[in-house]
Amino acid sequence: YIESVGATKLQIGIVMGSFAIGLLFFRPLLGRLADWRGRKIVLLIGTLVAVIAPFGYLFVKSIPLLIVLRAFHGISIAAFTTGFNALVADIAPLEKRGEIIGYMSLVNPIGVAIGPALGGYLQAGIGNQILFLITAELAFVAFLGLLTIVNPPVVTHQQGDTKNSQFWQILFSPRVRTPAIIMLLVGLAFGALHIFIPLFIKSTAVNLNSGLFYTAAAVASFSVRLFTGKASDRFGRGLFITISLVFYTLSLSLLWLANSSAAFLFAAIIEGIASGTLIPMITALMVDRAHPYERGRIFAMCLMGLDVGIAIAGPVLGSVAEYLGYRNTFGLCAGLTFLSIIIFVTLSSKDLPSSVRFALGRGQDAYALKDT
Repeated sequence: YIESVGATKLQIGIVMGSFAIGLLFFRPLLGRLADWRGRKIVLLIGTLVAVIAPFGYLFVKSIPLLIVLRAFHGISIAAFTTGFNALVADIAPLEKRGEIIGYMSLVNPIGVAIGPALGGYLQAGIGNQILFLITAELAFVAFLGLLTIVNPPVVTHQQGDTKNSQFWQILFSPRVRTPAIIMLLVGLAFGALHIFIPLFIKSTAVNLNSGLFYTAAAVASFSVRLFTGKASDRFGRGLFITISLVFYTLSLSLLWLANSSAAFLFAAIIEGIASGTLIPMITALMVDRAHPYERGRIFAMCLMGLDVGIAIAGPVLGSVAEYLGYRNTFGLCAGLTFLSIIIFVTLSSKDLPSSVRFALGRGQDAYALKDT
């Protein structure tokens, strides 16, 4: 749609990346709101923005206004993911935390599996205007469904804990810092995957509906979530985070070399396994490391790494794509996720030996809180 308006590769990257601006600036506020006022109001804000934003696409044609609108639309994901993760963490029993988070996260790949493929066919068949209206209607159905949700009781902080609850103190604390860096690097790769894959496939002249790439990834993501969450309760989060980062690197390397539909779809499956493992595992890891009264802020801060990665992926990698092409851009992203493996294996715990043991599933999480 943006390309049809007359945007260049760089402008496409900026517009798509601006979605993360809304995530980046509003997620900390929404995380605080989720802790202070409850999870439900944040979920309602997210779905309401998702209802409003598509109507803007019906009328906005200029690139600067599209940037603003996409940033506003980003608030929907900032609110919903923060509120949803905190709500699931509230209701998940400690001994089955990974399993419950894994199962509850299954709904996301279902939507991702249906959405891009359906959107591609609707866009080709009936055009963008009807597509945007259908998107708004789906968000409105979600808004109505949330009205029936019972908000869990708000847990207040204990006396003496406020000194360590400031934004920068939490973000740069060891329990949050390394996962946030990992999410930043993965966010760059994730942004490239979701911004440039359709254009990359088109540039290679491979006869493949780009929506099928995302569908294949979503099916793989759904499938792997069925067992990794439960397994992480037994073998630890670190092992599965490491595996997911290895799979991300493999997927991006395959895209770097892809020249056929089969290669693209195989890379999509590997990427789906990676994302379907990483996101629930990082979520469970953050729940392990957070008090109930700070879960909204902890999720918001950790996911800020992903937000920043997605935000800068558009303009930064868009510039790279202008000079090096889409293929080499994915090769660069493979290097970024490989760097994330090194960082996690060496810095995930209090020292190098314990980090290596935790990342390989041979040791406990030194930052995990007991009975939370």
